[in-house]
Amino acid sequence: MVKLNHQISAQELRVIDENGENVGVLKLSAALALAQEKGLDLIEIAPTAKPPVAKIISFDKYRYQEEKKLKKARANEKVQDLKQVRISGRAAEHDLQIKAKKANEFLAEGHMVEIQLAMRGREKANKEFARQKLLEFVRTMVDPEHKVIAQPSFGGRGFNMKIVKK
Repeated sequence: MVKLNHQISAQELRVIDENGENVGVLKLSAALALAQEKGLDLIEIAPTAKPPVAKIISFDKYRYQEEKKLKKARANEKVQDLKQVRISGRAAEHDLQIKAKKANEFLAEGHMVEIQLAMRGREKANKEFARQKLLEFVRTMVDPEHKVIAQPSFGGRGFNMKIVKK
């Protein structure tokens, strides 16, 4: 929450006028008088600075500018989706290549990829074989420019592993 006009508690402020020019360090009363003279508000924009920084600007204009900054920041924010690729320990070489190609596409788009190696029935008894199969798939077929986020872990129907682009 920003403080404006008489809510400001600091006795000395570094004041910036409506054009962005540095007015200098003023007493609170002088800064308030200057803002009233111009018909604008005194808004504390950096309360932790030494001395705190205040700007002479219309509160509505300040609020509009802040909302605009937030919208722009949200638009530039890259959402990293989780994409899943399921493979099987019995899958043929060509099937694995197709899955690897899809995983590489996801990585190129900047998504996090979860690779699931599904195991059924008796296959669950040989966990080490399945783990090695998953590691081999990632090491040999997936684009070498990746970083492992979560090491292979056994859970539910098989092994899961998460990777992202470096």
